Amino acid sequence: MSERINTRAALAIGVTVLCWASAFVSIRDAGRHLDPGPLTLGRAAVAAVVLLAVWAVRREGLPGRRAWPGILTAGVLWFGVYMIALNWGEQLVDAGTAALVVNIGPILIALLGGWILKEGFPPRLFLGIAVSFAGVAVVSLSMSQHGAASVAGVLLCLVSAITYAISVVVQKPTLQHCSSLQFTAFGNAIAAVLCLPFAPLLASQLDAAPTSATLHVLYLGLIPTALAFLTWGYALRYTTAGKLGATTYVVPAIVVGMSWLLLSEVPTWLTLAGGALALVGVAISRSRGRKGTGPVPPVEATDAAAPAAKT
Repeated sequence: MSERINTRAALAIGVTVLCWASAFVSIRDAGRHLDPGPLTLGRAAVAAVVLLAVWAVRREGLPGRRAWPGILTAGVLWFGVYMIALNWGEQLVDAGTAALVVNIGPILIALLGGWILKEGFPPRLFLGIAVSFAGVAVVSLSMSQHGAASVAGVLLCLVSAITYAISVVVQKPTLQHCSSLQFTAFGNAIAAVLCLPFAPLLASQLDAAPTSATLHVLYLGLIPTALAFLTWGYALRYTTAGKLGATTYVVPAIVVGMSWLLLSEVPTWLTLAGGALALVGVAISRSRGRKGTGPVPPVEATDAAAPAAKT
């Protein structure tokens, strides 16, 4: 049974990192036509509509009472502030600087997870994170432009990293009281409501933009948000927040490959070396010592109103 759970969790992690990597490529193109706020509204609204429809068909009911603080926190910070800050920050700094600053997030997740969630501070995890971050730094160096980075852009990327880390640490215990579907559907609905002031601008910018911009919004809402956050929530039930956060260091390496294939952005040898180093770090962080423990048992919903997650 545990082997089947491990396989499903590994597949879920794989789907998540592939989808999130593709988001960077999609955002890069959509950002030429849409401002950060309208793009966030469109992405959250598409995800909320689709996921709430699935939630209604599955008749899961409302999340448990104790799940709402975590869902509200993620709705505001992760699906709202994080998305806007990341979209905005990437317009003010080069891609390399953005990647370096945002990837402070997994380090913060491991530290907060060890402290708040009592996950401890496994040496292999932090060694893997250090190696992966070094790889991201190499990728960032190879991608960075020679001009000075915008202070505002760096701060916005830092806000993204912090809100991402807080949200993941909040999500782990919240999944004891709701399903991944409930968490993601209502979190995106909250973000969409908060971003409604951007609706007129979204409509006008989509009207002036090519059809590809609308397709990007639909894609970002359906795949990197609706699907990827569901699979992320599923995987989080079977591993620690620190280890799962470290796994996202695979994303920069995948982004390099996708940009090469889809955008004809040929990477340098330095970029490829950094991507490979990031992958090595992820492998170290996911490995176990000789006395390694088994998989983290899944958290179960404890409120009567919240069924077990079925993603």
